[in-house]
Amino acid sequence: MTVVSVSMPDELLERLDSFADEHGYTGRSEVVREASRNLLNEFDDKQLEDRELMGVVTVLFNYESTDVEHKMMTLRHNYEPLVTSHVHNHVGNHYCMELFILEGSLDDISTFVGKIRATEDTLSIDYSVMPVDRIDSIV
Repeated sequence: MTVVSVSMPDELLERLDSFADEHGYTGRSEVVREASRNLLNEFDDKQLEDRELMGVVTVLFNYESTDVEHKMMTLRHNYEPLVTSHVHNHVGNHYCMELFILEGSLDDISTFVGKIRATEDTLSIDYSVMPVDRIDSIV
């Protein structure tokens, strides 16, 4: 097996090690391998390919210590054809939430989510994807 060096903040490394201990992993490498597999498989759903999809992406960040809000607005404008709706909301005393409603292909939504995940200083990113034709069958 190839050895890979990864940089991460001390706090994240401590959380990773604690998670491994608490959940019976043999070490951080096993956790990172599993997390990598899960991340790579998230959008590898053959049932979603070649279908029009709806996506919902929620991002939480501390607005006092970062420029994440500006980065979110830049992404929104760069992906305007994909972003059908956007909500910015204040949460608590120091946080903001960005909610993006997307409509497009699996590749486009995956790229957008990847750009958000690559944005430094986000606290939480959550999303879901559903085929638009599935919504039509529910109604």
